Amino acid sequence: MPTLQNLRNQSGPMFLHVVTRKGQGYKLAEADPVLYHGPGKFDPAVGIRPAGAPAKQSFTQVFGQWLCDMGAADPRLVGITPAMREGSGMVEFEQRFPTRYFDVGIAEQHAVTFAGGIACEGQKPVVAIYSTFLQRAYDQLIHDVALQNLDVTFALDRAGLVGADGATHAGNYDIAFLRCIPNMVVATPSDEAECRLLLSTCYQYPGPASVRYPRGAGTGATPSVTLETVPLGKAVVRRERAADDGEGVVLMAFGTRLAAALGAAEAIDATVLDMRFVKPIDREAILEQAARHAAIVTVEEGSVMGGAGSAVTEVLNDAGVTVPVLQLGLPDVFIDHGEQSALLAAQGLDAAGIEAAVRARFPASAVSAAPREAAA
Repeated sequence: MPTLQNLRNQSGPMFLHVVTRKGQGYKLAEADPVLYHGPGKFDPAVGIRPAGAPAKQSFTQVFGQWLCDMGAADPRLVGITPAMREGSGMVEFEQRFPTRYFDVGIAEQHAVTFAGGIACEGQKPVVAIYSTFLQRAYDQLIHDVALQNLDVTFALDRAGLVGADGATHAGNYDIAFLRCIPNMVVATPSDEAECRLLLSTCYQYPGPASVRYPRGAGTGATPSVTLETVPLGKAVVRRERAADDGEGVVLMAFGTRLAAALGAAEAIDATVLDMRFVKPIDREAILEQAARHAAIVTVEEGSVMGGAGSAVTEVLNDAGVTVPVLQLGLPDVFIDHGEQSALLAAQGLDAAGIEAAVRARFPASAVSAAPREAAA
């Protein structure tokens, strides 16, 4: 206050530099600003109590372990974060490979351009960044990486709805704004095991590539300890419809909504594809399934407008194939904060919501009339 009062009496341009302290006034937060960065409910009198071991490994932890394993296998790997070491799961990597770890501060634009410069010198940067924060560096992504087709891997954490962090942190738009960029690969792993597989696949791709994964855990699938890859741009059939008669529905799932799609498919007897990649998209699989089914349903935890479902319709239009398509995803609104599963259910992206949307959109002849209990 004395400084402000003094400045008020001065004339001409002035610069006031305020040195802040995170958690000022609450000793526990001052002592551990990382722990108290984004806490949930806790008792201020005793602080945050240590949580028990999580039942399942989070996607962030899967990425952190993969980064260390790939870093040990490839000395060219460099890890970059815009001030999100803990949130992006890079603590162990920094400890094990301190000379190959760079925290550029809250400067996403610099993180991306810096990665491009490193790639020009023959190293293989991995930029760990929240989906919502990559939006800040869109210009650099296009002009400083993709235009030169530079070998940069983007690990996009917090893709889709993020729960309590709300609309500011929701990663709803990365599929739409990435797939229109030339040279870019866009991968959408369906569970923790797939996440590791697609991280390795995109890392080995000699150009810009992104892997999007959500906050928290998935189905609990155990990742491999190897660094194996999968064919680029190829989908996998996870469930076949009982009858191959040209009728019925095929669900094309992009990302972690696969589990919900499989649940819905049991009730309506649908074929289910784990698409794995939005770009390059599996054109052959799309056209094959379109010929074998009466309708297509795309499912994604991302913006419907310009999203993965739009990519499927583009393939069909380009091939001159006419088949009904239902695109399920996030609507053209900002979605408020809330518990993740509740938010997904509210948007019709759980198993019950997918089943209901399919039954409402297509005639009874296209789907099984069996109730969920009977199908199970």
